[in-house]
Amino acid sequence: MTTADSESTRWDAGIARYREVYGDDFIAFERGTVPFFDLMIEQLFGEIWTRPGLSIPERRLLLIGAIAAQGHYDILEIQLTRALAAGELTPEQVREAVIQLTPYIGYPSSGGMLQASEAAITAVTNEKDPRDGE
Repeated sequence: MTTADSESTRWDAGIARYREVYGDDFIAFERGTVPFFDLMIEQLFGEIWTRPGLSIPERRLLLIGAIAAQGHYDILEIQLTRALAAGELTPEQVREAVIQLTPYIGYPSSGGMLQASEAAITAVTNEKDPRDGE
């Protein structure tokens, strides 16, 4: 297999996993138009997220912890919203994750995490038609 074939295979696997992780409506650039995006798709999603051993929900939960610990609450909200929308986590599980992470990231930092989690829950809850449960 040539390097080009290998990159194409990683791209194909990566973009498929990216879509699985973030959904079809999340931004994606055409291959070859944004070098950073190509690298992310081929390495992060084509090599790391496609590895066996952990499911997407397990990987996302690890990612949520890492992002919360770094204080990137805007990105945390994106991850939590997608986890809720994909049925990977329930609102109760998101709230429990916040409680679990708070002592580790620190109480002063937990306000941003709490705000991001409640915004994600609200966003997903408001998208659902209340008549769906009837």
